[in-house]
Amino acid sequence: MAGKNGKMREKSLTMDTLNPQVKAVEYAVRGPIVTKAGDIERGLQQGQKHPFTEVIKANIGDSHAMGQKPITFLRQVVALCSFPELLDSSIFPDDAKQRARRILQGCGGQSLGSYSASQGVDCIRQDIAVYIEQRDKGVPADWDNIYLTTGASDGIVSILKMLVSGQGRSRSGVMIPIPQYPLYSAAISEMEAVQINYYLDEDNCWALDINELHRAYQAAKEHCHPRVICIINPGNPTGQVQSKKCIEEVLHFAYEENLFVMSDEVYQDNVYSPDCQFHSFKKVLYEMGPEYFNTVELASFHSTSKGYSGECGFRGGYMEVLNLDLEVKAQLVKLLSVRLCPPVSGQAAMDVIVNPPLPHEPSYLQFHKEKSAVLGALAEKAQMTEQILNTVPGIKCNPVQGAMYAFPRIFIPPRAVEEAMSLGISPDMMYCLRLLEETGICLVPGSGFGQREGTYHFRMTILPTTEKLKVLLEKLRDFHIKFLKEYASLEEPKR
Repeated sequence: MAGKNGKMREKSLTMDTLNPQVKAVEYAVRGPIVTKAGDIERGLQQGQKHPFTEVIKANIGDSHAMGQKPITFLRQVVALCSFPELLDSSIFPDDAKQRARRILQGCGGQSLGSYSASQGVDCIRQDIAVYIEQRDKGVPADWDNIYLTTGASDGIVSILKMLVSGQGRSRSGVMIPIPQYPLYSAAISEMEAVQINYYLDEDNCWALDINELHRAYQAAKEHCHPRVICIINPGNPTGQVQSKKCIEEVLHFAYEENLFVMSDEVYQDNVYSPDCQFHSFKKVLYEMGPEYFNTVELASFHSTSKGYSGECGFRGGYMEVLNLDLEVKAQLVKLLSVRLCPPVSGQAAMDVIVNPPLPHEPSYLQFHKEKSAVLGALAEKAQMTEQILNTVPGIKCNPVQGAMYAFPRIFIPPRAVEEAMSLGISPDMMYCLRLLEETGICLVPGSGFGQREGTYHFRMTILPTTEKLKVLLEKLRDFHIKFLKEYASLEEPKR
């Protein structure tokens, strides 16, 4: 359209004028592979021919999209909160009604449709504090340190925002595990902070090595000011569960180097390996004594999206922030208040997770049965995924101790690596694209999470139904063997 001078009006927002930090953001979990999977899916619906009949999405930890049924009690409480007339219905159990009434009494106008305080509904924050105390076997929790968030992601971004400052060599550095969940690298890019990679030890079941933390920290000090260390436990995408000793070493390191600690614990209910146990960073910090517990700044994160509930769409979550300077705490509340509040329905869902039915209540048996069924099936699928992947030549998968993913290492022949480089894409991206086009399986290449130079991986969820997961793993095995044969050359030794 022509402007007032007769010239064609140009767009004010173009790729040249776009914020360069937005361009720098990458988020592999919903990257180009997933876009292509969506295109193929639409094509299948319109009758296009492919060598498969459906796209199997194993790219994202979205339990309900993969067929997991909601936990009845959680949905009952949220339904009652959303439509209070149901409180008169005999269909709903009394323990669900009691929780809904309590939540509604904490809402303005006793409606889920009102804004809550920026930190969240008071009674829900109080329930979270009680839950944390019980989880950590009596370690005190102050509900004033608890903030409801829009999923854990929102809390993580808010805390990072508080920590980023300085210019040049004094710019804030953020230590993140490699491989990592790409929320971290995306947020760091957007904020123009400095990403400091510390590599998990793949040969030791993706354990965190304290010597590697020291190496990464010392190297980073040359060009930035390391201020925060992020830990994901249980690990995403790597599925490891950290030992208590390892957590003690990390906290001692943070204490010595004056680092803020961010502990992403959204998979705390997802521990499958019988010889592993979830230890919260807060509990370990407490057991290290008052010198540590009263000084180390620690933000811990939890969510409705994972665990046994898998309620991603509610965008519910919370963070507990310890030892924050009082003036800084006021600044955090100010920052959160700009967004007004997290979704109140998500806050209600979070309340049910921290305040589930007790053994004497009418909903307990059904709740316990549903929760055990979800976690039991995930444990079986974790073991099955590891076992089947390790039978495939050229694939090595560490035990899936927890979380919802396998992150196997794949051998990609040199000829395939060369072809990918000539196409300007990473070899594991080429592998995942070929896998999608030939089998309909949607995975995320390891390069989207970070990996040691010269190694290649993919991340897959263990969320599809057992039957579908078996099909996925068999198709994957056949594809991988075919891929190896296609790119094998006479000079290459047999593997």
